[in-house]
Amino acid sequence: QVQLGESGGGSVQDGASLTLSCLVSGRPFGSLAMGWFRQAPGKEREEREFVAHITWSGKTTFYADSVKGRFTISRESGKNTVYLRMNSLKPEDTAVYYCAGDPLYSGRDQFEYDYWGQGTQVNVSS
Repeated sequence: QVQLGESGGGSVQDGASLTLSCLVSGRPFGSLAMGWFRQAPGKEREEREFVAHITWSGKTTFYADSVKGRFTISRESGKNTVYLRMNSLKPEDTAVYYCAGDPLYSGRDQFEYDYWGQGTQVNVSS
């Protein structure tokens, strides 16, 4: 059984930084391409926004335009963990952040990912 567990969320001020972690268990870590998504307050699950993606090997990453240059996705095989480093946080980054994984898909479409975590809340105040 594949399990994804996010951690690292919290409440911070405008301009601060946070690093989210996603621990993967239940299948070989390298077999999953990983993504981060977020669900803003008042939005439905279907409206989750793509944030960042990293391929199976970690050699390729891509980002939503809204976070490009501020957020960095990375993965550490020895710890079965994917990270999202978030710098220069803004109030509009407030959301529940989810990590997702898939053995075959590498992209921005949330509906293509098989595995999801429960989410971690990030609140950014001005």
